Amino acid sequence: MALEGLFAQNVLVKENRSFGKLWFRVVVVLVMCASASFSQSPTPASPAADAPVSNNPPSTQPPSSTASPQSEQPPAIEDPNVFVFKKKVEEVVLHATVDQGGKPVSDLEATAFTLYDNGAPQKITSFRREDIPVALGILVDNSGSMLDKRPQLSKAVLNLVQASNARDEVFVVNFGQYPYLDQDFTSDVGLLQNALLHVSSAGSTALYDAVVASTVHISNNPREDKKILLIITDGQDNMSVDTLQEAIQSLQQKDGPIVYAIGLAGDGLSDAGRSALISLTRATGGMAFFPLNITEVDSITRQIARDIRVQYDLSYKPANRNTQNNAFRTLKVVANSPTYGPLNVRTRTGYYPNQVPH
Repeated sequence: MALEGLFAQNVLVKENRSFGKLWFRVVVVLVMCASASFSQSPTPASPAADAPVSNNPPSTQPPSSTASPQSEQPPAIEDPNVFVFKKKVEEVVLHATVDQGGKPVSDLEATAFTLYDNGAPQKITSFRREDIPVALGILVDNSGSMLDKRPQLSKAVLNLVQASNARDEVFVVNFGQYPYLDQDFTSDVGLLQNALLHVSSAGSTALYDAVVASTVHISNNPREDKKILLIITDGQDNMSVDTLQEAIQSLQQKDGPIVYAIGLAGDGLSDAGRSALISLTRATGGMAFFPLNITEVDSITRQIARDIRVQYDLSYKPANRNTQNNAFRTLKVVANSPTYGPLNVRTRTGYYPNQVPH
């Protein structure tokens, strides 16, 4: 079944409340099974993430079974048209940014790093520091107060995209009362510009719903291992069904996205709104920025682009974890170098071992 079919048939509804065009917030179990089927088929079909989908509100009827109604026996694993769940090797990948006094340090070797999972040192099994393509989700506040800011914001965000790897895949979510996927994964700057300039006059801000839905969507991109979310807003969440804690927990998968945020502080961003953005970014190893003027956003997006490109990728297989236990596990990465001395490292603060986006 094509992925757009899954989007159209499986909209998550919480507390009997319809999410309108939030069709991309799918039942994750089915998508995970689809990805597992692709991974073990000898001749997998290409993912259909960029296939066109309908903008009409999706049906909320339960999805039909993918198995033939005449067959009561379990389907053969070899059948490439049947979704089969396959457990992945338990490996954790971390993306770490290192700096000294705010200046990035990008020339360290693997021996400079020590990694701790729940306080226990871990053996680093893979290490790299090259510029790799990323999956990037751009979440933009679409409330009425953002109307006059969108042209400048669009230009600043496009500068980030153009300063990035040409193979990056980017999607755009505009959120007001509901989050809307206005542009699915693409490298086409023209399509991204059109989506970024799409403004409505909605007065509400469902930020947390947008984060949860976007985490599901970006986690289902099978092509890029490194995932980034960029949030741009001038207000506080006042409409979401999901809470801040639920949004943070959705991000804390073992391979969840790094979150960056730009809170336009000069337009009355409350202390609670500022604190929420800090919490979302800090949990994932990202950063929150609070420019006083819209003109500062361009330099911030360029800084974020540089930050993404100088990160280190470290992998390990946890040596001290019960695979049946999904309790939150803390992470810490320390870097020391004879050249630099002690260094500051940003990475995710922890993860739920068996969590999938929901």
